[in-house]
Amino acid sequence: MKGGFEVVSHGALDLIQPHEQWDCTNIGYVGANSSPYNPKPVHENRFANYSERNELSEWVEHVTKQLIEDLPEEGLQSETTMLYEDNTVPTVLGELRPRKVAKRSYYDGNNEFGEQSKGLSRMDEHGLNLITLLFECAVAISVDNLGEAHRMLLELTQMASPYGPSCAERVVAYFAKAMASRVINSWLGICTPLINHKSVHGAFQVFNNISPFIKFAHFTSNQAILEAFHRRDRVHIIDLDIMQGLQWPALFHILATRMEGPPHVRMTGMGSSMEILVETGKQLSNFAKRLGMSFEFHPVAKKFGDVDDVSMLQIRRGETLAVHWLQHSLYDATGPDWKTLRLVRDLCPRVVTLVEQDIAHAGSFLDRFVGSLHYYSTIFDSLGAFLPCDDSSRHRVEHCLLYREINNVMAIGGPARSGEDKFRHWRSELVRNGGFMQVPMSGNSMAQAQLILNMFPPSHGYSLVQGDGTLKLGWQDTSLFTASAWSSRGSR
Repeated sequence: MKGGFEVVSHGALDLIQPHEQWDCTNIGYVGANSSPYNPKPVHENRFANYSERNELSEWVEHVTKQLIEDLPEEGLQSETTMLYEDNTVPTVLGELRPRKVAKRSYYDGNNEFGEQSKGLSRMDEHGLNLITLLFECAVAISVDNLGEAHRMLLELTQMASPYGPSCAERVVAYFAKAMASRVINSWLGICTPLINHKSVHGAFQVFNNISPFIKFAHFTSNQAILEAFHRRDRVHIIDLDIMQGLQWPALFHILATRMEGPPHVRMTGMGSSMEILVETGKQLSNFAKRLGMSFEFHPVAKKFGDVDDVSMLQIRRGETLAVHWLQHSLYDATGPDWKTLRLVRDLCPRVVTLVEQDIAHAGSFLDRFVGSLHYYSTIFDSLGAFLPCDDSSRHRVEHCLLYREINNVMAIGGPARSGEDKFRHWRSELVRNGGFMQVPMSGNSMAQAQLILNMFPPSHGYSLVQGDGTLKLGWQDTSLFTASAWSSRGSR
């Protein structure tokens, strides 16, 4: 106990019976005040000797610093002005001094990166050349020089493979594929891809098992919800994109074992597939039943921002309401952000838990390209440090999740490639236009997040930062996910 609130215990793991489509064996909470918890890593003794390799994210930073100075002066003034003023792209940009793009030779090893290129292996040098060519392709796309971009993309697809041994080659392969889709869409118009939700959700579950990012989002959000539900006997959770509901069994476990007794829990799960929502509801209901907890599940196969009648959400008087939103770029789960914010504000929830990717979806193409290249290079770095290049789980996450996100950010201009308005940062909008007050993430949340990282060797480079009421999880000093909690001024 700390500050009057309980912390979720690791005992939830013992009560979960995994379903073949619903593996909960790695989603239980670990208690901040329990005995030391030092589980074995998922792929023990399979860690790459990462310290001996140049990091892809550092390459991207160096290449970007060099090439941003070579942006063509004509046609890019609006791009560079946006990069200056918004201050949302990582510091890799350095100073923007537009000049004419210099011609380069990509294969002779005499590139303009000076000392950094000396002593690199052939594979490392190949990676630098790939990233350089990719950046120049992005510049061509940004000024609508689609013919030149197409030529470079053909070259990139022959040079880089998603099965390559280096992170650089894999990242470039996926970015090149996404940018090729961007070029095609520029000729043909907007194209919305079909989504195999079962495949995406399955890969999401694998990502949860091999990295701390999803666990971090689940654990910190659940702790904030748990504290908001303190001594409340009727509670309602609205999950804006529930997927398979991996987050909730651990929270159910601690709610069912509260000293004052379990509350009656209702959950509204939002999603696009009623079939998946119904299956998720059955799994959660069965788990709650085994805990002896009163539970109701209400599926809504609709985007939250498209809800015109609030009665669809079945809000009941006397219930304490929590809204949860784990943001991602896999697809557009909520519709226009301004509609979503308006509905959340009208609901007056006691707590809104928000986990954001530290990447901007708004802005110009070149703005998004630089930010997303740095962001996903860092994530690929983290996976490359943990799993070998031929690991099937790693490839599944990269192909089914990370590539889909890269494609959605690059191809048109947003998570759904649909042109819907997206905020750069939800946190600032909640304060400015939502009328919400920030609820600082508690010490218990910080303790649990740290215990999550203890599941991974310290040499892996994960970083956890608490500040401004938020918790940030990153890799090698690059923030990747930010968790925060908010309360409506009119909440009960």
